[in-house]
Amino acid sequence: MRRTTETSDGPALDSSQPNAVTQLKKNNILYIVYVIAALDITWMFLQFSITPYLARNLGFDTLSFGYLQTMVGVLQLFGGPLFGRFADIFGARAALSLSCAATIVFFILLAVADSPAMLFIHKIPTVIMHVLPASQMVVADLSEPDKRAGALSKLGLCFGIGMIAGSTLGGHLVTHYGERFAAYSGAAGSALSLMLVLIFIPETTKVQAPGTDTKSETKKSIFNVGQITRLIKYPGVLSTFVVKIVAGLPSGIFQVMFSVMAMEFFKLTPKQNGYLMAYFGITQMVMQGGVIGRLTARYSESSLLLLSIGVSACVGLAQAYMQNVFHFCLIVVPMMFSLSTFNVITDSLLTKSVPSTDTGTMLGLCASVQSLLRTVGPTIGGFLYVGYGISSIGFLQFIVNAAVFVYQLQRPLKNKKVEHKQ
Repeated sequence: MRRTTETSDGPALDSSQPNAVTQLKKNNILYIVYVIAALDITWMFLQFSITPYLARNLGFDTLSFGYLQTMVGVLQLFGGPLFGRFADIFGARAALSLSCAATIVFFILLAVADSPAMLFIHKIPTVIMHVLPASQMVVADLSEPDKRAGALSKLGLCFGIGMIAGSTLGGHLVTHYGERFAAYSGAAGSALSLMLVLIFIPETTKVQAPGTDTKSETKKSIFNVGQITRLIKYPGVLSTFVVKIVAGLPSGIFQVMFSVMAMEFFKLTPKQNGYLMAYFGITQMVMQGGVIGRLTARYSESSLLLLSIGVSACVGLAQAYMQNVFHFCLIVVPMMFSLSTFNVITDSLLTKSVPSTDTGTMLGLCASVQSLLRTVGPTIGGFLYVGYGISSIGFLQFIVNAAVFVYQLQRPLKNKKVEHKQ
């Protein structure tokens, strides 16, 4: 007969399956994780309203600000896999607590930054600021494999909510109270997120078989590169990773160059740019909350991945020929659909390709892909934009995604031929 026990480490646990929470507790934890993710995205976009103005006040030029952004990409590129490994070894609560605490330090350093050097120093905590990947790990741990894509898509809905709330709140606080007050507000908000983690998130959300030695798990090294890179050897992981990087690079370039396009190509004022960002957020909320979940329930993930790549190719072609912001607003809908579907499906495929004990490390690697795109994106995007214009970025996306689409389309045919020969 099964019995549950209430522990000091969090929700009631099933004693017949150590560390496995009941379905009701799983749902409650998922709701809290969605709240924590939405709050984290809110603070992130709050920071986007602070840093550019503070950097300008401290004498940063465009090149120096680019170095600042590249520093963040590099730090998170190396920090992502290590943080994911930490989450797998020490559990969800420790990982989320560490990330929220780093965010508090990040905002406090931002508030007291009074020189260019301090503005660079305040970025150092970003190496372990991975609340969203940690939230994805919890969702992956607590959701059934066939429902994982839908559960992960709800985090995208949280992203849209946080984008709108953070941009609005940040603009209001900076305008009326200044950058430093807004930064301290971000620290206070991150402290609230930390409290939610400590109160509601259990020590671990991974289901372990009876007899698993959790103590020996915690003795494993976080910096064991072999344990991180071995995940690439699982069937299907390498090919999915290659598709994630190659197909995601052009859209990543467009995203990092958008702020420049908004000022120079579209000639948007800060107020108009704020409205456009809100439009992004609303569109993403609709896609993540009302579209992707329903599609994953009806169609296979391989079909949806192929669809997202094909739509992305068409989006690139449309971007190459757009002339004004109205054209871009029309393109935003399919663009957000392809981006959201592509990220959700690839993350879902990759987490299901590895054991449940390694989902954190895998999601850390996925986060590093985004960091890699943010690191190399400004250099490639700047070269294309200055040398060949905005249309070159759109044509690059069209060509690359069309090639990946053809490659993905031929893979099932090749597999069928191999099976037929056997």
